[in-house]
Amino acid sequence: METDRLFIRPYTNDDLPFLESLVSDPRVVRYIGNGQPRTKEGAQLFFNWNLTLRKENEQLGLQVLIEKETGEKIGHAGLVPQEVDAATEMEVGYWIAPAFWGQGYATEAALAFNDFAFNQLNMARIIALIYPDNLASCRVADKLGMRVWKRIERYDKEVLVYAKEKTPPN
Repeated sequence: METDRLFIRPYTNDDLPFLESLVSDPRVVRYIGNGQPRTKEGAQLFFNWNLTLRKENEQLGLQVLIEKETGEKIGHAGLVPQEVDAATEMEVGYWIAPAFWGQGYATEAALAFNDFAFNQLNMARIIALIYPDNLASCRVADKLGMRVWKRIERYDKEVLVYAKEKTPPN
C-alpha cells in the first residue's frame, strides 16, 4: 500500500529495532494502552502479537510507515481488533515517531486504512480508541469523519471511542 508520501508494508524481523524505538519512547506510548514504555522484551512480545494477528488475517495488524522521500521509517499504522463492550470492533491505529509529528503523516496513513477498511474489506464500521487529552489523535479522527460514539474505561482511564460507519453507495 502507498499514499502520496508513504510506503506502507508489513513488519519484518529487520524492523524489530525500529519497533523497539517506538514502544520504548514515553512520548509515543503516553496515550497507548497503559501509557508505559515497553522493555526490549515487551517490544518482542508486541512484535510477536502483531505477527500472529497478520498470520490469522494478512489484512490486519500494524504496518511500517516509510517516508518515500528519505526511505526513513517514521511510524506504523493499521487495522487491529479491539474489544469494546464485549464486541470485537476494528480499530484504525496509528503511531508516529516524534520527529515526524505535526506533518500530517498520521492523517495520511489513517485515511489509507480507512479507505482500505471500507472499500477493500467492506467493513461496516471502524473505530479509534483515544484518550481525551490526546488532542492530536482526536484531530486525526475528526479529519477521518469519525465522531465520539461512546466512552469506555481502560487501564482505569476514560477512553473515547470514535467511530465511523461505512457510507452506503448513492
